[in-house]
Amino acid sequence: MPDFINDNHLFHNPVEFALSKIGGTYKMPILWRLKERTWRYNELRKSLPHASDRMLSKSLNELLTDGFISKAVFAEVPPRTEYRLTIRGRESIIVIDTLRSYGLKLMSEFDSESNAPLR
Repeated sequence: MPDFINDNHLFHNPVEFALSKIGGTYKMPILWRLKERTWRYNELRKSLPHASDRMLSKSLNELLTDGFISKAVFAEVPPRTEYRLTIRGRESIIVIDTLRSYGLKLMSEFDSESNAPLR
């Protein structure tokens, strides 16, 4: 496959490109949470306690810009903002679910290896 340029960045393969869009510490956990329902910002913040407001906002904005999620702002007091998956976001869940299953398998294998007697 030929190289691909996006946002002034050169990608050498499709996996590298896909990970640039959904990889990172918080993007996949955000997408995973949104797979069942819409979430408000504060709900996401509470469910990701290690994410700073800055990192959560940055991840949400990148997912919005790249079309993985949509944002609905309601003119209420206090203001209410809800996030949901787009079609592109729903498609990413298949990949994330596969990575999750593989990660669980690896965790089990590495846990077994770390508990093995030393030689």
